[in-house]
Order: sequence, then C-alpha cells, then structure tokens
Amino acid sequence: MPHTIVTDVCEGVADCVVACPVACIHDGPGKNVKGTDWYWIDFATCIDCGICLQVCPVENAILAEERPELQKIAD
Repeated sequence: MPHTIVTDVCEGVADCVVACPVACIHDGPGKNVKGTDWYWIDFATCIDCGICLQVCPVENAILAEERPELQKIAD
C-alpha cells in the first residue's frame, strides 16, 4: 500500500524527494495551510519501501498508508 504525505503537515523539507528510489514524490503548486511548500506521493508509482518515512524530519507528515483525503495532488 502506498504512503501518504499529509499536505497540511508537510513543511517542504524535501529529504523524501531525494531519498525516494522510484521518484514518486512531487512538489505541489503553491503553499499549504502552514504557508510552506509541500509534496505529494504518486500512489500509482510508490513501491511502499518506507524510505520517505525514515528520512522525513517532520512528525506525522508521512503516513504508512494510502489516505488520499489527507493528500492534495497536483492536477
């Protein structure tokens, strides 16, 4: 099951982007409710490796489950 970046918790650190082995994490347009940049995971590409969870310094920014209602995506 793919992981989810909680858009409104993400602070745009982007350690997950560099660490992802399949390049499934993309930057979102604009800012989130915190006023920071944010990222989103392409569920179709994610291989559920968990590396993003290991490298993200922001508590609860990434969940180990697919929760599309918590993650905005770029259209």
